Amino acid sequence: MPKTILYLALLFALLACLAMNSAAAGAPPISAASAVLLDADSGRLLYTHDENTPRAIASTTKLMTALVASDCISNLQQEIIVREEWTGIEGTSLYLEPGEKLTAETLLYGLLLHSGNDAAVALAGFCAGDTETFVDWMNRRAEDLGMTHTHFTDPNGLGSEDHYASALDMAKLGAACLEDPLVSKIVATRTIHIGGRSFTNHNKLLWQYPGCNGMKTGFTRQAGRTLVSSAERDGQRLVCVTLNDGDDWRDHTALLDYGFREFPRRTVVNRGQIFRRLPVTGSLLRSLPVVARDELSYPLRESDRVRVVLSDLPVGGKAPVHAGEIVGSLRLLVNDRLAGETYLVWGASAGQDVLREKARRSPLDLLRAAAGMVEATGPVLL
Repeated sequence: MPKTILYLALLFALLACLAMNSAAAGAPPISAASAVLLDADSGRLLYTHDENTPRAIASTTKLMTALVASDCISNLQQEIIVREEWTGIEGTSLYLEPGEKLTAETLLYGLLLHSGNDAAVALAGFCAGDTETFVDWMNRRAEDLGMTHTHFTDPNGLGSEDHYASALDMAKLGAACLEDPLVSKIVATRTIHIGGRSFTNHNKLLWQYPGCNGMKTGFTRQAGRTLVSSAERDGQRLVCVTLNDGDDWRDHTALLDYGFREFPRRTVVNRGQIFRRLPVTGSLLRSLPVVARDELSYPLRESDRVRVVLSDLPVGGKAPVHAGEIVGSLRLLVNDRLAGETYLVWGASAGQDVLREKARRSPLDLLRAAAGMVEATGPVLL
């Protein structure tokens, strides 16, 4: 998990630099109070509207509940005995009974597909011992993800005015959920029969939008309709968020179409692509290729200015040289802002075939050397 958190922290650090104007050409009109469309892998914001305003988020809260629970549950088949304080929670419910036994997996599916408020409280109590400690974990995880306009007071979204998040923060949370194998699997599930119960996902886009692979709906009178969705097309993953949106299904369809159409993911640098040839001394091979260690892809629109900048390259190399050794670095700039980087490495190896470079010798030098050899040998006595 630390590597995943570091990756996501670096990814989200790019967001402020890569935000797009919500009035960009071709952007669809929407009815949401706040909205964000995010390319999940690059972190590029493809659309924003009032993205930093904290708002009530209703049951989309449960994405964070699931993410934190996923970290602490090591055995999905572990049996959980329902406590009385976990039951009778208002709103959408699994109608858990005190003493009832369910697996952790059943509770997670009940949380994300059926949106069970009691399932959220049960998972919090099981993982942390009490709801207050679990909510503290949720807020710490939000901080790790760079969710700077977020605060949780409960695990289900029924909280007070102190329970909120911005659309941008929810997009960051959605991207983190895609990186979690368990959570991403559950939010992509349409229907399931598990633990004697049947659950159907409330996210209609799983049926209506080609490529949709999650995530979570929400509604309260305070929050209105909230929705986090994700979709994948040709290897590109987008996360869409709307808060307080009375026409969220249509808006998500329009925004996802806009993102895939206007910002298709394009490969700018291929793995192994040659960018230079550098001289090599001490080898029969006089030069070797310098190549990109990794592929760099990015969501690009036609008007973007793209540059590849090489740096830290030496004048040449000295044998022995091994393929894959780092030689320099490569940066991808989009509209003069950093969009990706990788190392430049040797594309082939060169052995140390020549011990030292010998100066060319004149014919006179050769005659003198021969004379010296005869003089050194001397007469042979029998």
